[in-house]
Amino acid sequence: MELSNEIVLRPRFKFNVSQNNESLLSLFETEGKNQSDFIVTRVDDHVFIKIPKAKQHFWSPQLHLEINEDYDDKQLSTIYGLFGPNPTVWTMFMFLHFAVAGFFIGFGIWAYVNWSLGNDYAIQLFVTLFMVIVWFVLYFSGRLGKKAGMEQMHELHHFMRDTLRSKDIHAV
Repeated sequence: MELSNEIVLRPRFKFNVSQNNESLLSLFETEGKNQSDFIVTRVDDHVFIKIPKAKQHFWSPQLHLEINEDYDDKQLSTIYGLFGPNPTVWTMFMFLHFAVAGFFIGFGIWAYVNWSLGNDYAIQLFVTLFMVIVWFVLYFSGRLGKKAGMEQMHELHHFMRDTLRSKDIHAV
């Protein structure tokens, strides 16, 4: 079953281009140095395109491109793209999700044990149900954050697309 893009917090894409990966990687490096609207960083076969600090807000996205060569045809490359928040924000968000899950499981077990022993379990049950509410709040705040960063996400995508078009590189 395929999920619609509406519920995906970190959109991904993939396409092939008729250019070798090393020339594409150096193209992004060069283009990153020739402009000041974005911060472009290259590490091996990965290119990270970020919004400059002056324009960033909490929900500012970044675009991670992985450019791999096609081993059958060295003149073809596959570009894998991933939009996501700043890694620090993403790590914090995932930590909060795991903490909520841990509290949910822990207090759920504690409530069950107290119920089995015939003890009062109202507080444990309340915290367990409260964790469900907290999880929904985290989920919807992530969705609102994605919406807040949507314009910058389009800017990053347009920069990537325009960089590829500047050398007349099109998807295959």
